[in-house]
Amino acid sequence: MTATLQRRPAAGNKLDHILSCATRIFCEKGYEGASIRDLSRRSGVSLAGLYYYFESKEELLYLIQKHCFTTLLARLEEELGSAPRDPEARLRLLIRNHLGYFLQNPEAMKVLAHEADSLTPPYARQVADIKRSYYRICRSILDDLKRQRKLRRLNTRLAVMSLYGMMNWIYTWYKPRLDPDADALADHMSDLFLGGILAGASGSARWPRSRNGRRRALAA
Repeated sequence: MTATLQRRPAAGNKLDHILSCATRIFCEKGYEGASIRDLSRRSGVSLAGLYYYFESKEELLYLIQKHCFTTLLARLEEELGSAPRDPEARLRLLIRNHLGYFLQNPEAMKVLAHEADSLTPPYARQVADIKRSYYRICRSILDDLKRQRKLRRLNTRLAVMSLYGMMNWIYTWYKPRLDPDADALADHMSDLFLGGILAGASGSARWPRSRNGRRRALAA
């Protein structure tokens, strides 16, 4: 059946309830291991009722990913709209927004990380467009920081991807009883990341050499 990207009107909060239940099931069983019948049992919504909101399991995964990334992007754009222009402050805000959202939604974070390649077109393209917008914001902030601090060695693409690597896998080790809350964690991670790129890309840190003797431009 042809994928339908136009959403049907939600009846109250039922779609949100369905997406929440589906996220938990995908988190527990994985996308391949989960079934629509699992979702029906967990959500209390009949199979016919579920198919009012989506046409396939893949469309359901698409809706979860789209909801998470659009929410994350919208929150960031709103906060950056009234934030100071200083790139370091804006980067810290991005990190706090990212960690704050995903620590509130750890199951969604796991689903997004593990099922990043499970979507096919046109779903994959739509999600990729949203993620690309998010990437460009971070890249722009780091480009501004590079110009402001004259960080001639900084590879901003590598820096962005390194930062995402730090943030996106915290669900594998984060323990609320042992680790700091989202704001404190964001401060620690910001200090670690900024300390690395500011020291290394400015030339004040010793850069490791590759096997051919040339300096490697590490991002973080």
